[in-house]
Amino acid sequence: MAAPSDATDLVLLAHGGLERSLAAPRAWRPPILRMWPLALAARSAAPDAAIGLMRYRYRGWNAPSAHPAEDLRTVLDRLTTRFNRVLLIGHSMGGRAIIAAGNHPLVSGVLALAPWLPDGEPLVALRGPVVLAHGDLDRITDPRQTAQYAARLRIAGHPVGLLTVTGEKHAMLHRSPDWSELAHRFVDHALTATPCDWLSITPSRVDPLPHWNPTSSLTTGIRDITIARLRLHVVSRL
Repeated sequence: MAAPSDATDLVLLAHGGLERSLAAPRAWRPPILRMWPLALAARSAAPDAAIGLMRYRYRGWNAPSAHPAEDLRTVLDRLTTRFNRVLLIGHSMGGRAIIAAGNHPLVSGVLALAPWLPDGEPLVALRGPVVLAHGDLDRITDPRQTAQYAARLRIAGHPVGLLTVTGEKHAMLHRSPDWSELAHRFVDHALTATPCDWLSITPSRVDPLPHWNPTSSLTTGIRDITIARLRLHVVSRL
């Protein structure tokens, strides 16, 4: 997406998808469009970093193949001679993918938004700061399963931030500015080691996502996508 020639850090965003599909994802589909405001937020937090947006081969997870996680690992392997650190931000199925690939040596932090983490999901030794956030009105992926996975990571000794987003559904459009602010703060923390009060090893701890911005609406979320798509331009392929 945006890749300065001298960048040594990369923020890589992974979009959502379907449980099963071998159809190719298209740039205009909502799961990909939803990542653009988050990319813009990452850009504002790290203007010297490269910002990348994954495009999987297929729209589906397609167990047991787990194609999106496989694709993400392939991309990370190809980046080892170019970048020193990679931050992963994923939504829904993309959240599952970044956690599955979050033990890659390049990874320096993981932000999973409304992740799809079904019961029995393998526990991964994630690298760098880990933050999981989920809307309390989400009926597509289960915030309880996200909390359970966070607890397992914490019991294993990895500090995790677990945030509940009140009044939010799966598409993250009702509090779009707050999701973007979370992405901004996560990138800033992971790359500059600024303080983060959410990280904890207490298994049951849950923090509310702050209301950093005035109450927004579905229209605001769609507007944010349009603005981000106009302001960010693809300058190279990673």
